[in-house]
Amino acid sequence: MKSLADQPLEALTIDYLSARAGVSRGLLFHYFTSKKGLHREVVRTARDAMLNATEPAPELPPLERLRDTLTRIVRFVRDYRGTFFSLVRGVASGDTEVREVLEEARASQADRVISVFLELGVEDSELLRLALRSWVGFAEDILVDLALNTEMPSEDIVLFLERSVTAITASVDPQNAIALD
Repeated sequence: MKSLADQPLEALTIDYLSARAGVSRGLLFHYFTSKKGLHREVVRTARDAMLNATEPAPELPPLERLRDTLTRIVRFVRDYRGTFFSLVRGVASGDTEVREVLEEARASQADRVISVFLELGVEDSELLRLALRSWVGFAEDILVDLALNTEMPSEDIVLFLERSVTAITASVDPQNAIALD
């Protein structure tokens, strides 16, 4: 993952990584079979690192858990800038398997957010799930623009993300606003 933090995904070649790892190209080809296979595993490792670093704390009440998770996401983004950028922009990859790994990460993040609001008593619906899944993409763009490209305090980014996801949830059904009060 360190290599991905330093360089974009497309710059990670078999030659570069074999030199960094001190192993032969042939050994990397043996394990990954191709550059695409290597990229898929690098993205999978980065995805797992992000999901592990941002795992919700189940002992916290729902809104505190959401805030804590968002705080850890902003920290991860700032600590692993290249990794996060490659993860969210890796969707542009022509490799369907890499895109699937990235979509799995988005689905996991969306499920985390959905579970917070369901626990708060928000009624489950297809529209709620679609809205919160879309919010994850919105949050990724915000994180790229604000956490990577500005010096905005992390607390301000977290507050904005928290307010935006709450507003989206309330907009799905006005009764949701009552459940969130």
